[in-house]
Amino acid sequence: MAQTKEVTFAYQDMLVPLRTLIESGELERSTGYKINWRQFGGGGDVIRAMASGEVQIGEAGSSPIAAAASQGQDVRLFWILDDIADAEALVARNGSGINGWKDLKGKKVATPFVSTSHYQLLVGLKQEGVDPKDVNVLNLRPPEIAAAWERGDIDATFVWDPALSRAKAGGKVIATSGAIGKQGHPTFDGLIVNAKWAAQHESFLVALVKALARADETYRTQGARWTAETPQIKAIAKWSKADPKDVPAAIALYRFPSLQEQLSPTWLGGGAAKALANTAVFLKEQGRVQEVKADYRGFVTTQYIEKALAN
Repeated sequence: MAQTKEVTFAYQDMLVPLRTLIESGELERSTGYKINWRQFGGGGDVIRAMASGEVQIGEAGSSPIAAAASQGQDVRLFWILDDIADAEALVARNGSGINGWKDLKGKKVATPFVSTSHYQLLVGLKQEGVDPKDVNVLNLRPPEIAAAWERGDIDATFVWDPALSRAKAGGKVIATSGAIGKQGHPTFDGLIVNAKWAAQHESFLVALVKALARADETYRTQGARWTAETPQIKAIAKWSKADPKDVPAAIALYRFPSLQEQLSPTWLGGGAAKALANTAVFLKEQGRVQEVKADYRGFVTTQYIEKALAN
């Protein structure tokens, strides 16, 4: 395996600067690796593919990462892809009669199960004193949610862009992930790697985090000027299957930590492991995982970022 310069990278439809890296082919040129970019419909699908061995690196939200770690999957979180902040939201269809959390009783609410959106939906229901059993929560992937919304099959959804923009066009925001996160339940998207593969391909992972840091920095310094016509937005829209005109406003809802911030106590320096532990406790309460590990720090690594900063 160590001699094979090839990797399968699972990505989703989140609107992030990494998409510009996929489009440019920069990583393939700088590392000499053949990268198989495979799109998945949700984090649950990604962690299953990683468990089977068909994927080595994957994008997943903090909720599916917590589930993977709790199940004993040998993965390491090595990069915070984004702080979700307000980039996910609960949206109710116009005319559905839903004006608040308690109005969700008896309604059809779609979200991808075990995703960060699902986690936030369950947290919100608990905070507002609504029994999830009183809500018809449907397990749909984002593309399926967009289609169900267009058909009028669902009353509300907790999801991210590009499906979120579709819902907002015909509905109203009831709550955001950012608001729920401030109550002690923050969520993020991260990159995880198979630990055995990582041990044999350190140089690739160091090159990857360097490239990710550059892409994020370019967005932080220039992104405010990106429009639907700029190549960066076109690339993000292409790989995420989004409408370019929706991308600038949607990507602005995320936060992208710098290399130094990645290492801080907020993220890989402690905060991420704590968030995974808290998420796992909640998932166990909801019957989504069977056990909670005593410590989640072993599933988080800073070594590739530290080496990237050192040279």
